[in-house]
Amino acid sequence: MTAGFDDIVVTTPTSIAYRRFSNESAHWWLLSALREMLVAAKLQPSDIDGLTVSSFTLHPDSAVGFTQHAGLALGWLEHLPMGGASGVIALRRAARAIQCGDAKIVACLSGDTNQLDSFRQTLARFSHFSNDAAWPYGAGGANGYFALIADHYMRQFGIARDTFGKIAVAQRSNALAYPHALMKTDLTVEQYLDARMIASPLGLFDCVMPCAGAESFLVMHAKTANRLGLPAVRPLAIIERHNGFAEDPVQFRGGWAHDRELLWNQAGCTPDDMDFVETYDDYPVISLMQLEDLGFFDKGGGADFIARSHRWRKMFGGGMRQVGIVAAAGLHALDHHVDRMAEDHARARRIADALAQHPRGKVDVEGVETNMVYFGVEGWSGQDTLDHLAAYGIDVLTLNDSTCRMVLHLHVTDEDVEQVLGAIAAIP
Repeated sequence: MTAGFDDIVVTTPTSIAYRRFSNESAHWWLLSALREMLVAAKLQPSDIDGLTVSSFTLHPDSAVGFTQHAGLALGWLEHLPMGGASGVIALRRAARAIQCGDAKIVACLSGDTNQLDSFRQTLARFSHFSNDAAWPYGAGGANGYFALIADHYMRQFGIARDTFGKIAVAQRSNALAYPHALMKTDLTVEQYLDARMIASPLGLFDCVMPCAGAESFLVMHAKTANRLGLPAVRPLAIIERHNGFAEDPVQFRGGWAHDRELLWNQAGCTPDDMDFVETYDDYPVISLMQLEDLGFFDKGGGADFIARSHRWRKMFGGGMRQVGIVAAAGLHALDHHVDRMAEDHARARRIADALAQHPRGKVDVEGVETNMVYFGVEGWSGQDTLDHLAAYGIDVLTLNDSTCRMVLHLHVTDEDVEQVLGAIAAIP
């Protein structure tokens, strides 16, 4: 039985705003993340006794050399050149190091630079597999062999490129809510499909955009975070597996499928319990693979799942960048108008009482518990009621042939309510 993480927490996540290009070194980005994180946590470098470092552009240094740049004296150190998976791996290994007593506070850093020649150099030394097995097909680096994976997956499960496009569009839309996002405009499926091909079937918007930036977080015992007064979260379950299905000649599944039962059992929940899922956006094909291998839908069912998800997202406004405007209004209301809502409720009740007292008024007075009044007038259609009130400068909404809805809000005053009462009394 794998030990859990009940006594471990994650705290002080720090992000250094990304740039498309940077003349700074990877060391500078990593040190910037470390410095800002320590300031936020009110810690000194000497408080850190464990470290993980993830970077493709730290070369020729490793985590060992980085400790000299950072001036850190450590009892536990881990170098994780594993790309986007490094965050989860760093969290798991740091947690185990703390539980074993090898460290008390572990700083987990990830960062890269993107100088003019950085990407070419990264491709040149990406891996022997890339050089020996992907280059012969016409493209090296990650794009080359992920193109082979995507092509195989599309053929095996009948997935069209527009399914991947919907994933890319959703990722762009979600990222726009982040103030430091590099991309500042929406992406459409049409733009995705029309973009230039990089390594067929991968187009421009399938690929990871090289950039410079850094991320960091701290891992420690829960009691340590409490003593330091740091807000923190506890991981329920973390799984690490490498080359999960070595027998597959071309990848169409990942280690998630190998360990998902253990993962969900450790966490004490199921895919149906999840309100939010973030996959590593390596390439859309891998995001789709993660979702199905974690049990959110059956293998090969990605096209239907994404189509349904895209439809529901649009139905509930998820495709609107303007949703942030609505959210801002909601936050302002929560901060300033919760107590004031009682005034709206009282005014709504006054109107309901007046309608109930009118011989032709139809309203459930006891059902008026908020700022909304649903009502009708005996012998009138909903449109008749709307027209009568409109003559008095009062706007309502017709819901069906006989029912209207009136909503009270911040800008409806007691004087406005008196005007409504007068309009009700004028109903013949």
